[in-house]
Amino acid sequence: MNRRIFLFISFVLIFFVHKAVAQQVLTVEEAVELALKNNYQIRMAANDLKVDETAVSPGRAGMLPKITGTLGDQNRVQNLTQVRSDGSKVSQDNAKNNNLNYGAGLDWTIFDGFKMFARYDQLKELEKLGQASLKQAILTTVSDVMITYYDLVQQQQQLSALDTTLMISNQRVEFAHNRFIIGKASKLDVLNAKVDLNTDQTLMQRQLERYANTKIKLNQSLARDTKIDFKVIDEILVDEKLFLPELEKLVQEQNPQLRAQLINKRIAELELKQTVANRYPSIVAGTGYNFGHTKSDLGFSTSSDSHGWNYGIDVSLNIFDGFNQNRNEKIGKIQIENAELAIAEQTQELLSQLGTAYQTYTTNISLIDLEGKNEAIAKENLEITVDKYRIGIITTVEFRTAQLNYINAKVRYYNAVYQAKLSEITLKELAGDLTL
Repeated sequence: MNRRIFLFISFVLIFFVHKAVAQQVLTVEEAVELALKNNYQIRMAANDLKVDETAVSPGRAGMLPKITGTLGDQNRVQNLTQVRSDGSKVSQDNAKNNNLNYGAGLDWTIFDGFKMFARYDQLKELEKLGQASLKQAILTTVSDVMITYYDLVQQQQQLSALDTTLMISNQRVEFAHNRFIIGKASKLDVLNAKVDLNTDQTLMQRQLERYANTKIKLNQSLARDTKIDFKVIDEILVDEKLFLPELEKLVQEQNPQLRAQLINKRIAELELKQTVANRYPSIVAGTGYNFGHTKSDLGFSTSSDSHGWNYGIDVSLNIFDGFNQNRNEKIGKIQIENAELAIAEQTQELLSQLGTAYQTYTTNISLIDLEGKNEAIAKENLEITVDKYRIGIITTVEFRTAQLNYINAKVRYYNAVYQAKLSEITLKELAGDLTL
């Protein structure tokens, strides 16, 4: 064996074994937990929901009275001339006049055509819409985290496969070199073996680069330091018992996008109810207690004081507004119709996505079994090929073909499992039930 190649392989293996021991093993459950706690999109959606929750109140809907305190202090300096009823005339320059008023008043809308009740219900629906938005943000984030996590798993499996092919290629170089020394192989066989080994080393370096970049991406999704190093589990478990009719039922009951469309329809209905309320009279009751003090340098009285209650009721009714009321009600009905169309469209789109994803899911499940059998066959073929190459009864080309067939079969098997897992995640996300 070439000593430099041996040292390189030994260094790589020792380095990665040491890192594997030192690295934290991050499970998918831990990754999801970190995402739910730290992810920026989830945190912003949660804050938006808090805003919606805070807005749900009778006061926001206009059900409670409004109390206002007032204070007014008006001062004037004027040149005045007064002619009194008896014909006398009085005048004064720079006459001062002061008017001070202060008090508190209460206004309460006691009837507005039930608009306030519709508004209160609308605030509750907006809170539900915020809940649906938060759930969608959670589903999207968890789905992305799981997809990236399992991508790392299958990349880690590919690294293991490439490590195996490096060992085989290194063994091949050793066989070719030994056979060349004893005169049973040409220099060309040794050179071909070394070229293939270098090719495998290059593939390993590229895969390590991709693996490291995907780690950075996952750390970003978890909203933590992108330099944190970790390992992932070595196995992908696929749920092979998903049933299409059950998923379709869950989509219509739990999918947050569809729930949002249903809530939007209810909001449109409540908007129309508030518009219709404008046909009814509005009754506002008011009361207050006021203090007044007036002082004047000229006049029949130089000062006056007052205090006391005031109360009353204001009734207003829209008699004619240029037919805007009719137009607004027609617009409201059209908006409800559009909301119903949006529900139908969303339902059809989701069921279509579900049907396509389920077909992909069943195909990937069947490919797991097929690729597993191919891997077993390729492994047996490689073992036979190595024995034959060792005794010199097959060519280097046949050896390399068997080697690549085995490695490609392993990679295809890992990829089939990964793709099946992606299909499972997609189906559960559409169903609004992305359990681990």
